[in-house]
Amino acid sequence: MSRAYTVATIALALDVDTKWVDNVLSHFVISGVKQSRQGIARRISAEGVLELALVRQLTEHLGIPMELAVARSKVLAETGEYRLGGAISLHLDRAREWGELESRLEFAVEAAPVPRRGRPPLNAKRGAD
Repeated sequence: MSRAYTVATIALALDVDTKWVDNVLSHFVISGVKQSRQGIARRISAEGVLELALVRQLTEHLGIPMELAVARSKVLAETGEYRLGGAISLHLDRAREWGELESRLEFAVEAAPVPRRGRPPLNAKRGAD
């Protein structure tokens, strides 16, 4: 089974706010995202992390609207190329991109906080130590 990453880890690796990652995952279908019911943290596979990284790059560097960036990132992640029309196409060196992303993820896994979920313990509500 491949590794799954949290929203906080991905946000740190991509140098974006956790809110950005959460918003993209809430509004669009990204490959490799495992989410359960409310209160259970999302887990994102390496495939999903790559797509999110491509979405960020397409929106930030090329100014592509989010909806189009999500659709194009899927094609780029799967095939390594997206034809815009005519003689223009985007090419992705997947091995290089994944290598760079993997090193940022290694750091982020160590540095990102693991969010506490659910209700606090009863003694914490009363201010007890």
